[in-house]
Amino acid sequence: MRLRNILRSTLPLAVGFLLATCAMGQKVQTDFDQSANFSNYHTYAWTKGTPVPNQLMDERVISSIDQQLAAKGLQKVTDPETADLLVSYHAAAGHETQLNTTGMGGWGGWGGYRYGGMGGMSTTTVTNIPVGQIVVLLGDNKTHKVVWRGTASDTVSDKPEKNAKKIQKAAAKMFSKYPPKPKG
Repeated sequence: MRLRNILRSTLPLAVGFLLATCAMGQKVQTDFDQSANFSNYHTYAWTKGTPVPNQLMDERVISSIDQQLAAKGLQKVTDPETADLLVSYHAAAGHETQLNTTGMGGWGGWGGYRYGGMGGMSTTTVTNIPVGQIVVLLGDNKTHKVVWRGTASDTVSDKPEKNAKKIQKAAAKMFSKYPPKPKG
């Protein structure tokens, strides 16, 4: 009987924890200039942005974006003067705060009376979760206007190989619907 009561009181906590964990997944969004003709863009070159301070991770970000642009038929050129598009990315780091509350005690009652345990008590812990964000900009080299923007944010792992996979996944999600189709 007591085990059933304990399970009944901890099951909602476990479900809540799982939902909170799932909610912290990767977020990717894109936006574009509705008037831009993306069929005119065939080449691109990199321009200065705000790179990740870690040189190895910076190279992974650039490589992931290069792979996606090449898969979309865009050719990388070294001379920015000859490119149709100028590409840059900007990275930022921060943290999200997660509150975890665990409740114990107070297993039953009827008519305002409690039975089966002592009064309820709860403990709340605060966790700071490191989060990174990458913004990719594609600019028309002739008009000097941004024609496409992609953003991705996710938790940052202390394992470089996990972060590399997250970067690849984010770039793939960003460019999954590139070139965009104008609405209307």
